[in-house]
Amino acid sequence: MESYEHSVLLDRQKCTGCTTCLHHCPTEAIRIINGHAVISQNRCIDCGECIRRCPHNAKRAVSSPLEAMDRFRYKIALPAPSLYGQFNNMDDVDYILNGLLRLGFDDVFEVSKAAELVTAYTRQYMKAENLPVPLISSACPVILRLISLMYPMLEDNVLHLLPPMEVAAQLARERALKQHPELKPEDIGVCFISPCPSKVSYVRNNFGGYKSQVDEVVAMNDIYFRLLDIMKREDKMLSLSDSGMSGISWAESGGESTALLNEGYLAADGIDNVCKVLEEIDNGTIQHVSFVELNACPAGCVGGVLTVQNPYIAKARLRSIGRYLPLALNFPPAGTDGIPKQYLFGDMPSYIPAARLSESYIESIRMMGEIERLRSTLPGIDCGACGAPTCRAHAEDAVRQGIKTVSCPLQQTGQREEKP
Repeated sequence: MESYEHSVLLDRQKCTGCTTCLHHCPTEAIRIINGHAVISQNRCIDCGECIRRCPHNAKRAVSSPLEAMDRFRYKIALPAPSLYGQFNNMDDVDYILNGLLRLGFDDVFEVSKAAELVTAYTRQYMKAENLPVPLISSACPVILRLISLMYPMLEDNVLHLLPPMEVAAQLARERALKQHPELKPEDIGVCFISPCPSKVSYVRNNFGGYKSQVDEVVAMNDIYFRLLDIMKREDKMLSLSDSGMSGISWAESGGESTALLNEGYLAADGIDNVCKVLEEIDNGTIQHVSFVELNACPAGCVGGVLTVQNPYIAKARLRSIGRYLPLALNFPPAGTDGIPKQYLFGDMPSYIPAARLSESYIESIRMMGEIERLRSTLPGIDCGACGAPTCRAHAEDAVRQGIKTVSCPLQQTGQREEKP
């Protein structure tokens, strides 16, 4: 298993050990040690929930500065559709796209355009026989890593289509080489404008065996403030937008599913809700659903921690923008038979499942019994005073470290108070 480069980091100077992040991490990747949070690199899924919850801004997302694109001769911007919902009184996304050109990009390729193609290919994918049901969307990198770490039995249910960001990057490169034959492939740089840190991890770690076609990922909240002043000065605009309502709607929870024109779908957003749905699928209790769309961020990509505006206001703005647009403008080329191989990925990444205690089945059973024995000695209130999110996690940590006994700060305090 290769090392994993994360995009969510801890600023130890700001951390007070308050345990807020401890109780909201969906994979129990955080512990409080010596008064500060510590993030387990093997369990972290870069969902950004700790960034969203931390009252001291001690968690931060890592992304590239816009200046990182200066090393390329020809620079292409890939704006996520959630960018369109960040601006007030925006009735034409061409203002944004032209603003990106004024920022120094040579070309702009809408991710929403690629999203419409992914929708069309998903419809084709779902016609195949003997598909696992329900099929789980592969658009959110957090969900893919979460499944690999916590629900490996569901890996076969994942749709093996690349996300719109990657399809857009491929198409943008092809268009640049066609329009500018003087360019070499290494002259072209592709920059994704992201609402969340998970896209940074996706690009830097080369998902599975696939090498990302995106060179840099820039935070949406960085681009937003740079665009504000430029768009005010905009007087003449090029007509650049080439996507319909269905592509733009991918920015919000349920947008991908409704674009499929299939009633048998389920859409959930927010990491807690996502985990509950995955539990139901894993238990086999979800029926009559053929497609599941899961977004780690509340309200979908518009709720990413790198956005600026309230996600529900952003959703309303996107719907306002899309009300006069056609349903879709992008479809597979006429005569296309099947899904192009370059838009599919192979095996899921290989990670050690977070719940695995040992490579040996017998040893795992023994450790589970020891965990339950130690847990029974604890109060079971999951207060986090010990530095672990739950009493069971505290017992598990002890067993993994070979410790035979565990202590609870609350029990120790109670014992001292009972003494005369």
